[in-house]
Amino acid sequence: MNAHDPFDNLPPMPPDDAYQEEFHVPKRQSVFFSASELEGQPIPARQWLVNGLIPSGTVTLLGGDGGTGKSLLALQLAASTALERAWLGLQTASGTAMYISAEDDRDELHRRIADICRAEGVTPADLDRLTLRSLAGEDALLAAQNGRTGALQASYLYRELDAKLQEDAPALIVLDTLADLFPGNENDRAQARQFVGMLRGLAIRHECAVVMLAHPSLSGLNSGSGTSGSTGWNNSVRSRLYLERVKDEGYETDPDARILRTMKANYGRIGGEISLKWRQGVFVPDAPVTGLDRMAANAKAERVFLNLLRAFTAQGRRVNHAGGPTYAPKLFSEHQDAEKCTKRVLRAAMEKLLADGKIKIEEDGPSYKRRTFLAVSDGG
Repeated sequence: MNAHDPFDNLPPMPPDDAYQEEFHVPKRQSVFFSASELEGQPIPARQWLVNGLIPSGTVTLLGGDGGTGKSLLALQLAASTALERAWLGLQTASGTAMYISAEDDRDELHRRIADICRAEGVTPADLDRLTLRSLAGEDALLAAQNGRTGALQASYLYRELDAKLQEDAPALIVLDTLADLFPGNENDRAQARQFVGMLRGLAIRHECAVVMLAHPSLSGLNSGSGTSGSTGWNNSVRSRLYLERVKDEGYETDPDARILRTMKANYGRIGGEISLKWRQGVFVPDAPVTGLDRMAANAKAERVFLNLLRAFTAQGRRVNHAGGPTYAPKLFSEHQDAEKCTKRVLRAAMEKLLADGKIKIEEDGPSYKRRTFLAVSDGG
């Protein structure tokens, strides 16, 4: 061997069995194979817990700020799986389900199950395929950090969970939440990827969907991305969902309204949204706006915008389309005659009126300091 080879001084690799026993690493199941071996074999269909949203055999991250309701939403998913019923109007794969909570005690889980049963028209006896466990007040870490190598290794709880999954063969396991289950630094990309890998190992070995709940970081909360700590979390999971409150310019018009967004989907489309309402202890899909209702709402916003633009112009108050202190949608939304139209709705109305030529952008002032303002077009 070359004298300058950097691997010369490394200790010999310990036998697999000794290494796995020391670090509690499961034996590898993977093998090298040639792509030609796939010739003539049927292409396996992708397996989903919730089609297009939550894949089986891998990890999905469900994020949401504290108090948003992600724990309840995930418990509803587990109950729907066990009952073979739709979740938020979406069909779920049927099977047993497991919900592990490190935040809520047994009494809180009982109250939520009672609300879910009431909404579904069943009793707790009908949920015999749903297994619950509260770790509130206990050590809930699924991994421990090896003091010598810094690597994460499976904790006793992880091995206990692995054995229970082998026994129950669930279609879904929910883990609530990341902050309680993960022993490392959430901003450490390597640790994030390793932990997700451990969870994905559970999903692959037991052919189930793993849904892990997490709180967003401050930057993820402020940006609306819902990301948590390192980018390693978002990059490592195959699907990421984000539950958030509905706000307009920081104001929450309906405290019972939520939106579930698809932020990442390796096996499907991103950008999807499901509007939800909290009613009598559970989340239900909000009734979609019909075409006629949407047309009526748009017509109302355009009427309000035109009326207020005329009123402001008559008062000699100029407004603009581009922003700043005289931004029309903002000023109009704050007016007593706004008829509850929000800034966002009025902004869309303004764009439509401009496109239709019912309002126009005009300029005045000297050439070195031109100013733009909105005006009603002739016949508008």
